[in-house]
Amino acid sequence: MIVDEHAGIAIAWRTYHEFMHAEPLPLRDLLRTLRRSSRSTWHVVHLGALALTLALAPSSYRAPWRAPLAAQMVRAALPLLPWFTLLASIVGLVVIRIVLVTAESYGLSQYALGLLVRVLVLELIPLSAAMTVALRVTMPMAAELACLRVDALARGSLVLDERWLREHMVPRVLAGGFGVLLLAAVSSLLALVLAYVLAYGFTPFAFGRFTRLVGQVFDPVISLVFVLKTAALALAVSVVPIASAVQASMREAGEQQARGAMRLFVLVLAIEIVALAGNYLR
Repeated sequence: MIVDEHAGIAIAWRTYHEFMHAEPLPLRDLLRTLRRSSRSTWHVVHLGALALTLALAPSSYRAPWRAPLAAQMVRAALPLLPWFTLLASIVGLVVIRIVLVTAESYGLSQYALGLLVRVLVLELIPLSAAMTVALRVTMPMAAELACLRVDALARGSLVLDERWLREHMVPRVLAGGFGVLLLAAVSSLLALVLAYVLAYGFTPFAFGRFTRLVGQVFDPVISLVFVLKTAALALAVSVVPIASAVQASMREAGEQQARGAMRLFVLVLAIEIVALAGNYLR
């Protein structure tokens, strides 16, 4: 079953439009909505935990589950990696050049590379990778799984058993997380290489100075926050949209996908706020 590649963007735009044009609710309706939303969120958390438990099981990486897992990982990472890397390179070149020239004009060249590492590697690249995978990979996958679940319910088939989760949900969850980690790792390494070349040129003699500077930025606390933040973004992007779509019934499939997009954006915002607090409120 083929889902349009712009399904993720369409879901996000529909969620934003509904949120901005929503009418104020009476207190009784508001409490009913909160109870229903809490119950739905709990089902999403439960289903996500179940999928992660199956993902951690060694048997999920053996035949016959290895083939669908590999196919979904290639589907999640291969189309995005070339153009995302190119776009990250172009944006990185512009940002690095602007920061270096501005810092040099104010006599602050010694702080420029540290600022670039913090802005690009710590903040912008992981967030950009997560949102790109969400819009182009996991939200379309969530729509695809919702269609599969609706078709199965219409036929009276049993869904959400272990076999269905291993065959359809777990490979997509792992593929989404893998896509975020791969894009973030490749783009972060490329940003460091570009920063070195633009700051020192094509010389190997400044490598020691550059690695000391990067090491000063990535102290143990910031390194831990960076790893936890990237892992949390990958987990949120891969689990929340897919679990929201899978747990929906036939009647509320579209509504649950919109709620899943809203949950995802709120969770990503919360992860960013916690990471900023961990990095700078010390």
